[in-house]
Amino acid sequence: MSLIKIENIVKDYPLPRKNLFGKPPVFRALDGINLEIKEGESFGIVGESGCGKSTLARIVMALEQPTSGTVYYNNIDLFSASKLKLRQLRKQFQMVFQDPYSSLNPRKKVLSIVGEPLDMLEKSISRQKYRKRVELILEEVGLSHRDIDKYPHEFSGGQRQRIAIARALITKPSLIVADEAVSALDVSVQAQVLNLMMDLQEKYSLAFMFISHDLSVVEFITQKLAVIYLGKIVETGTTSQIFEKALHPYTQLLFSAIPDVDPDIKTDLKKAGTKKTKSLFTTTHSGCVFIDRCPLATDICQTKAPVLQGDIDHQYACHHIDTFEDI
Repeated sequence: MSLIKIENIVKDYPLPRKNLFGKPPVFRALDGINLEIKEGESFGIVGESGCGKSTLARIVMALEQPTSGTVYYNNIDLFSASKLKLRQLRKQFQMVFQDPYSSLNPRKKVLSIVGEPLDMLEKSISRQKYRKRVELILEEVGLSHRDIDKYPHEFSGGQRQRIAIARALITKPSLIVADEAVSALDVSVQAQVLNLMMDLQEKYSLAFMFISHDLSVVEFITQKLAVIYLGKIVETGTTSQIFEKALHPYTQLLFSAIPDVDPDIKTDLKKAGTKKTKSLFTTTHSGCVFIDRCPLATDICQTKAPVLQGDIDHQYACHHIDTFEDI
């Protein structure tokens, strides 16, 4: 059953500079995003910095309004729901941010930090139950109930991220959006936090929307994957299928940055990454967004944007997949 359904999300940011026609240019952060996340599923979103990953996370969390399109949570349109209904729904989806050093208030104790969602969403809870809920969730993430009266500076980076995860879990959500949740941690600590997230997912049937630029992390924790380039999905499917045989030139370019993933990746594709990136200071894209960096680009790529094609387990947006497979 679908937990989150993202339909045709477009997000434009107006810029102050005007063009030749007197109209303000537009930065298109997301361009026609369609995704579906099922209950208990871990869905990865990957791409370079600036591709729109965090913008998508904020829209899924209903923290930002899309220019067009919508997000459904259990078939409820988040952007048509009343403020009261949206407030009630927020108990069901929470977020873990990238930097545990800046996402936790240094002036507050763990009790207040972890219990903050309860303050906002379950105001009727008694103080005794409030404290007990915080103690139990701290133990769930591998901390002690004795940590409840400590401040964030008394913990290591990995422990702080555990506190952030505890704060996300306190309302017993069905979806957690993790935006680069382990990128600020040491490799050994990353493994601990990722194992914790997977254990919690199995125990509570949690769904994760896992946003990262680290492909090894994404391969480890997700079942499905979407690759985004300049606001468009260029490849999506099961994580195993994409890692076994990435079909889009951009996905291959990402994989070429991982040492020894595939020593047979062609040199011209690696060099393609150094080409000038296409500007997004326009209202629409007439062709493929990857054209300025793709070694396979032809006239059709200039005039016609490719659409996702393939089967349900693996889709790609490229006019020249056959050519690419023969390289």
